[in-house]
Amino acid sequence: MEGENHTEVLQFLLLGLSDDPKLQPLLCGVFLCMYLFTVLGNLLIIVAISSDSHLHTPMYFFLANLSFVDICFTSTTIPKMLVNVQAQSKNISYIGCLIQVYFFTIFVGMDNFLLTVMAYDRYVAICHPLYYTVVMNPRFCGILVLISWFIMFWVSLLHILLMRWLTFCVGTEIPHFFCELAQILKVACSDTLINNIFLYVATALLGMFPFMGILFSYSRIVSSLMRISSAGGKYKAFSTCGSHLSVVSLFYGTGLGVYLSSALTHSTLQNSVASVMYTLVTPMLNPFIYSLRNKDVKGALRGLLNLPASCL
Repeated sequence: MEGENHTEVLQFLLLGLSDDPKLQPLLCGVFLCMYLFTVLGNLLIIVAISSDSHLHTPMYFFLANLSFVDICFTSTTIPKMLVNVQAQSKNISYIGCLIQVYFFTIFVGMDNFLLTVMAYDRYVAICHPLYYTVVMNPRFCGILVLISWFIMFWVSLLHILLMRWLTFCVGTEIPHFFCELAQILKVACSDTLINNIFLYVATALLGMFPFMGILFSYSRIVSSLMRISSAGGKYKAFSTCGSHLSVVSLFYGTGLGVYLSSALTHSTLQNSVASVMYTLVTPMLNPFIYSLRNKDVKGALRGLLNLPASCL
């Protein structure tokens, strides 16, 4: 196949987390339960926010979008892995792999952008409360989300178009449980210089700028809180940021863990385990963080599920 691009008919082999056949049923059961918890938890957050008029505010609008993205994020990779484990197969088609890369890139970027605009929302609410309803109006909030989708649509599409120029050998093995772009570039049979340059530039720009935006927002928030004399006032103002800070720490912490495990170790198992934390554990925990730390969401969930006040 030298000199020709036969990627249209190729299948990749996803090596997954383990080759031990005795572990396959256990892995399938654990990942299925985690996936169902992720979908159900985030779906409950979306329904609770939609059904409670008190939660029709910018902060909860962004939270509902984050929950939707998290459902899509996990649905991009986990169902295919579960099907492969159940069928005792490691195959994924070339087109299927491209689709995974495309949507995975979009939803990772959307998580990043949504956490950033949520930090900006808290900054405006705490530092400029008198202008909050004017600045964070529904139209502006919608534009922020649409711009985020637009940017990630094109960035992800460019990744796919660049991948179409690559060639792969028959029986190419991907040492992962899903098609991760960085892993695919490592196993390509042709030159990946342009792909790697674009990957590093896009990751730097779309990772660092939102993160710096979050740091700036919270630096201004802390500076504003320091000027509040009463401890009760400080706690009340900062309590609205607690859930968001927890989710940001979890998202960037696991993302950093994936990067470090890939850079510092050549163990594919450690890389895959770190990716599980990033792709499944974080989206699964987000609804619990917001429901346990946020009295408004807890109240909406109690009303939705007809639970007494002592629950949740």
